[in-house]
Amino acid sequence: MRIKQLAFRNSAWNPISETPAFAASQAQLVLAFGERKCLEDLQPYDYLRGLFPAAEIVINSTSGEIYQNSVHEGTIIVTAIEFDKTLVKTTKIDIENHFQSAESGKKIAQNLLADDLTAIFVISDGGRVNGSELIAALNEHTGDKILISGGLAGDEARFEKTLVGLNENPKEGKIVGIGFYGTQLTVGHGTMGGWDVFGPEREVTESEYNVLYKIGEKKALDLYKEYLGKYADELPGAALLFPLSMRATADAKPIVRTILSIDETNRSMTFAGELPKGALVRFMKANFDRLIDASASAAQNSMSLFESPPELAILVSCVGRKLVLGSRTEEEVEAAREIFGEQPIMTGFYSYGEISPLNPNARCELHNQTMTITTFSEK
Repeated sequence: MRIKQLAFRNSAWNPISETPAFAASQAQLVLAFGERKCLEDLQPYDYLRGLFPAAEIVINSTSGEIYQNSVHEGTIIVTAIEFDKTLVKTTKIDIENHFQSAESGKKIAQNLLADDLTAIFVISDGGRVNGSELIAALNEHTGDKILISGGLAGDEARFEKTLVGLNENPKEGKIVGIGFYGTQLTVGHGTMGGWDVFGPEREVTESEYNVLYKIGEKKALDLYKEYLGKYADELPGAALLFPLSMRATADAKPIVRTILSIDETNRSMTFAGELPKGALVRFMKANFDRLIDASASAAQNSMSLFESPPELAILVSCVGRKLVLGSRTEEEVEAAREIFGEQPIMTGFYSYGEISPLNPNARCELHNQTMTITTFSEK
């Protein structure tokens, strides 16, 4: 595997890194993670196609760009990958609303499934998709036998629109699936949150997709404000400090759900992921050191299949973590680097949702407020 990285920053394209013997004409996959308005202004596809004529080019908007040990804003980070023994196939699905999410997942699986399929990496629109339904359908139609990871595109903290493109400039309402084929590729994963839970576990008694109306017998927002105490006056901004831990069923592992907005009239809360009726939820609060330590744990878990450090690591972290950590955001990227050492090329982005199994041999799920890492090496 050989890799080249470049960045658009300060109104110009700049090289970042390049492994020996990389041949741009032989690159099979290009990942371009960029700030949404920068992508709209620059329209980078034609430039990238000129550099990498044979590659599948995937472009998406972000809430922050990651490369090497740093977090950036207002840039485009490009990672071009030339595999030796691995084939890459891509597919693109259009989606108009979240009701089409399950069918989109089914189509991606059908378009990519093959006997030698090793892993699927998904880059999805972050505004129109029900990520939980998308991933559930992918799991079902791959027989829970294929590693699935990735993320939902972001739009800084604006939440206006997200863009995804495959072999074209990115647009709204697109989902891209990238399939990796062959027996010589090792793909690892790790995801971790690092939030503290508090208070008793309660049942969701009224919800619709990602809108939570009631927890137990109380209106969701009323109960939430009771637990926030003095922070209730700082809503909706303070909601990033207090996400929810959710178990879809009593025997499921907890995952995190980020609060996007509140509705004072209906006393409801809208989340960046589905909260089904009957789910069990607990309140959570930020612990800055544990958030950073979680990134190191995700990196460590992502290397469980490797005898030596991976060649490539793709980090997908939540916009909520970035807003909470503030000036300490780079520390979670640095924590991953300390675990990996100097060898792997690192890239990634801040997202509206992270896609990964929670544990080895577990089903893939949509996460919020996690650091999710996918690692790659060829034998």
